[in-house]
Amino acid sequence: GVVMPASEALAAAGITPVVLAAKEGLALINGTQGATALALHALITFEPVLESALVIGALTVDATRGSDGPFDPRIHELRGQLGQIDVARYYRALLAGSEIRQSHVEGDDRVQDPYCLRCQPQVVGACLDQLRHAALILVREANAVTDNPLVFAEDGVLVSGGNFHAEPVALAADAMAVAIAEVGAIAERRIAMLIDAGVSQLPPFLSADAGLNSGFMIAHVTAASLASENKSLAHPASVDSLPTSANQEDHVSMATFAARRLQPVISNVSVILGIEWLASAQGIEFLRPLRSSAALEQAHALLRAECAAMPTDRYLAPDIEKATALVSRGALSSVFRNLDGLPTLWKPA
Repeated sequence: GVVMPASEALAAAGITPVVLAAKEGLALINGTQGATALALHALITFEPVLESALVIGALTVDATRGSDGPFDPRIHELRGQLGQIDVARYYRALLAGSEIRQSHVEGDDRVQDPYCLRCQPQVVGACLDQLRHAALILVREANAVTDNPLVFAEDGVLVSGGNFHAEPVALAADAMAVAIAEVGAIAERRIAMLIDAGVSQLPPFLSADAGLNSGFMIAHVTAASLASENKSLAHPASVDSLPTSANQEDHVSMATFAARRLQPVISNVSVILGIEWLASAQGIEFLRPLRSSAALEQAHALLRAECAAMPTDRYLAPDIEKATALVSRGALSSVFRNLDGLPTLWKPA
């Protein structure tokens, strides 16, 4: 973890620096390596955030006494979308054994939950499918030859082509931006539901004394502003080509920017999820002494180890920062990955 010049690091490891021969330097910078690396880094960065989104989304289902009926496997098998099927499986596993769910199986006069609860497999599952496809494209590109011109030594020829054009990376990164932004968009809607007493049946703004306290009102405003910012950041970069080099390079992919802007989108989503985690945990407090599932109680405890419940108003920025940091560094990944017998994020069942 020590930052040092590359020459010192190589010397300390006993590695002799590579001496580039003819054309090798150009090969390292002439292809799609930069954009591909940025996109893959974003994909890896988002993995624990997406795992957090699934756990926190399930916690919100329980905090609002939502139904697990929409996660019935028969619904999703009829559609056949793999990401949707997998996300429904995740939610069934996360909610299994919840006393809160059992408490309102009977006598609950609500007919259907809002879309932000019952359509989570359809929305997040579609995002997962896009991310899985992007991962396939990017891994393929990372192992590809994207230099130009190309030397075919066995044939003794040098051929000029266009493998340097990063359109596959740009389109993958654009799809990732939309998918990541959508994970944040539906999370913001769940926060809105949690603080709306008319829908969640929880105290207004999750405050026991809403007349004197604003609760999570302004925290939701923060989440809404970040979700709106992501709408602009998710605009496709690949459609914005401009010609250069006297029209020789007359169509370019804009892949580097497409990949580079993924990090701020991920950062915004992480904050939104941190706020939702705080809000859903607060909602759970109002349902005590009932217990959620073992997995969701673990998620609740992980947050409470850093952030106390909020019986009255306080400055929430430190709590949001702590919750966001937990999301970003994958504190909830252990909860998600301990769900037995379920597909990983990147491999459909």
